[in-house]
Amino acid sequence: MLAIVGTVPHKHFPLIGGKVILEDNDICIQGKRVSVNRGTPALLAAAIKTGEALGQPPPFGYLVGDIGLGHGSRYLYEYLTHHLGESGFHTITFHYLQPDVDWHNRVLFAIEEMARRPILIADAGFMYAAKMSGQAQLYDLFTPDAGELAFMADETAPHPFYTRGFILHDENQVPDLIARAYNYNNAPRYLLVKGKRDYVANQQGILATIDRPMEETLEAIGGTGDTLTGIVTALIEAGMEIKKSAIMAACVNRLAGYYAKPSPATQVREIIRHIPEALEEILEKREEIHKQNAVQ
Repeated sequence: MLAIVGTVPHKHFPLIGGKVILEDNDICIQGKRVSVNRGTPALLAAAIKTGEALGQPPPFGYLVGDIGLGHGSRYLYEYLTHHLGESGFHTITFHYLQPDVDWHNRVLFAIEEMARRPILIADAGFMYAAKMSGQAQLYDLFTPDAGELAFMADETAPHPFYTRGFILHDENQVPDLIARAYNYNNAPRYLLVKGKRDYVANQQGILATIDRPMEETLEAIGGTGDTLTGIVTALIEAGMEIKKSAIMAACVNRLAGYYAKPSPATQVREIIRHIPEALEEILEKREEIHKQNAVQ
């Protein structure tokens, strides 16, 4: 089973754990509804649509309200330390939580108590906490953008605020930043770096680069990085190998954006609606390539 952990930008949203479904433009969990715009709700919605297309059950969500002050995040960290060890999740994706090294490490201790180690994916605040704690290598996949990758690549920065100025958030530097992150043991088994050009990499180097279709308008639409993390999460949970999942997720996310015919007014939920058809097209192309290779 898949678990997705994160926050919603509502101060009084309670700490909730339960199956998450998508209704119209809202995610629904334990009778509570949250509009899909960006952040963890967008990640959840993308994972749900991808999972539905693959015949997978709804994900289990751990959510709490946090408007950036960290109070909700700390409640959720503490809750996870008491409950994850008893769970049987196959894949866990951690998203927007206020970075806290001590609580992050306690969550990892709880995961060690699980009967079977899950696949661990991190993005946003939890990814920062993983790097800050020196535990990045314990994860299977990070999904940073170029700016977040710069923090991974800075071996001396204790916090994103202190990322050194010589590491610019320039996408042309992504290959060098990937190499630095691995050189200083600040990266997991795989990286899926999001941007105008998406990169899939591991310790050996860049494994794939995805840059088509290119929709310039998507760069200004908040939440497309969250949808990419949601898609790759669902593909991995469905049993696809991490490298293949990352490459396919990048293709699907781009194609869904293309199908949405985006404008500056486009909302991320309009892109999420097109995930099933984009996934179907990519899977069909993959099957056709397999058939051609078999004939040869």
